[in-house]
Amino acid sequence: MIQAVRDLQRLREISKVVVKHGFGELLDRTRLWEALGRREVSERPSAAELRATSARRFRDTLAELGPTFIKLGQILSARPDMIPPDFIAELSTLQDSAPPLPLEQVLRLVEEGLQKPWRELFAEIDPEPLASASIAQVHRARLPTGEQVVVKVQRPGIEVQIRSDTDLLSYLARFLEGVIEETGIYTPTGIVAEFQKAMLLELDFENEARNIEEFGKNSRENVVIPRTYRTHSCRTVLTLEELRGLKLKAVLEGTAPPDVDRKLLARRILDESFQQLFIEGIFHGDPHPGNVIVLPGNRLGLLDFGLVGRLSKAMQESIVVLVLAIGLRDPDTVARLLYKVGIPDERINLHRFRADIHDILDRYLGLKLSEVSSTTLLNELTDLALTYKIKIPKEYAVLSKASATTEGIIRQLDPDLDVAQVALPYAKQLLIDRYSPSSMSGGLLRLLLQLQGFLQDTPQQLSQILMDLEGGKFSVTVRNEEMQRLNTNVKALGILLFMGSIASGLIVGAFSLVGRVSGPEGTHWPLAALAGLTLAAMLFGAAVTWTLVGGRIRKLSVRRFLK
Repeated sequence: MIQAVRDLQRLREISKVVVKHGFGELLDRTRLWEALGRREVSERPSAAELRATSARRFRDTLAELGPTFIKLGQILSARPDMIPPDFIAELSTLQDSAPPLPLEQVLRLVEEGLQKPWRELFAEIDPEPLASASIAQVHRARLPTGEQVVVKVQRPGIEVQIRSDTDLLSYLARFLEGVIEETGIYTPTGIVAEFQKAMLLELDFENEARNIEEFGKNSRENVVIPRTYRTHSCRTVLTLEELRGLKLKAVLEGTAPPDVDRKLLARRILDESFQQLFIEGIFHGDPHPGNVIVLPGNRLGLLDFGLVGRLSKAMQESIVVLVLAIGLRDPDTVARLLYKVGIPDERINLHRFRADIHDILDRYLGLKLSEVSSTTLLNELTDLALTYKIKIPKEYAVLSKASATTEGIIRQLDPDLDVAQVALPYAKQLLIDRYSPSSMSGGLLRLLLQLQGFLQDTPQQLSQILMDLEGGKFSVTVRNEEMQRLNTNVKALGILLFMGSIASGLIVGAFSLVGRVSGPEGTHWPLAALAGLTLAAMLFGAAVTWTLVGGRIRKLSVRRFLK
């Protein structure tokens, strides 16, 4: 009961702020006032407020509503597939700060989280915080071993507050979804659900520790990933190696010492970006200047791994092909890839879709790939996909925003750096790895295993269909000759599936034997493997010949059974 009253008060507070910034009409359309019991009265927006852009007013609304809504804005700013570029630009400026907690409270939170007196874990903790944000506060500290670390401590009660606010957001989203026609393929409830998931991950510092350790698995010559101290970390406390250096932001502002090499930094940032994208398949989702430290020797240190994206091998390959297709001005391939990696909400006119992509690529005709702004081009392609109601997977959207941030940094540090030329060796390496003999044989083995599974499952699925037909779950009218033909076809399919299952098993076994015999000149084919492959080919060939000639399989019209 008490929580319900608090929620109602918070909902009224939200409605007042929304009206204050000129979005009262939105609440009118949702009929939220009926749920609140009365229309809330708030100061009318000033003339200057109304003259400001909707994006600016939206940013100010979120900023005034507090931590949960600020985080919502920051997460949305990384999703160019969800909101327009002008909103992204405004939301990217949202600053997440909060008054610092007193040291006594911080020490108590450390002890509650780690279940030990803080003096057993740390020699000292600096009373002055390095940073104080809405979710956590960061302090320098020293371990009993003398190692310098930073300790990130979650604010008390923040999880309860965020859960309460996101529940209210879900309530508001259902209102919006029910009454606003132009919500598009990204429904308000879907957006809030993604936000809730992202926030719960950000509140779990153990998740961030896992992300850091995953990045740290791969050795880097010029990039430092901070070490995690798991014995000094938990869900609400995270202890990391301290990286002491200069914030990249200072370099971009021109306040760096003369020994900082801007061109070298640009190249190393770009190399690290492509290493993550093409080689490792895991990338930093928020590489803004505040999360990059310039260390001695122009090395880079990366911070804040709360937002991380992961790419499968297929995703990595599609990105390479997309870049090549854009470089070759091949709208057919671009259209095919966007349609393939996206999630179409409905059938689309592919001919018109390709024509619209052709129009976009034509605007860049005559320009080198290095002269094309990837941010602008990706935004145009994303907007076009949304126009055709093709939903872009989250990983690609986060990557698009991260790439835009990196591109902006590179252009400030070294405008003459040829991004395409730097990317080429990484893209080549990805394709070489993709089509290497070991990768191809592994892919073939997976395909054969899938085929074996398909052949094993199909009889059971066919049996289920026949049982449904026999049990009267389908109303079917079939002439005698059609039933006779069906019986013949079922027998033929049964023989084909039986022989095919044996053949696929022999093939998988043969490949397993091949992998076990190797010599100085490569892999030798053992006699048993050759015999298995030969027998498999004979069995499968005999089955196919019998079904096509003796069994006389004909195509079945499913529609006739469903009329």
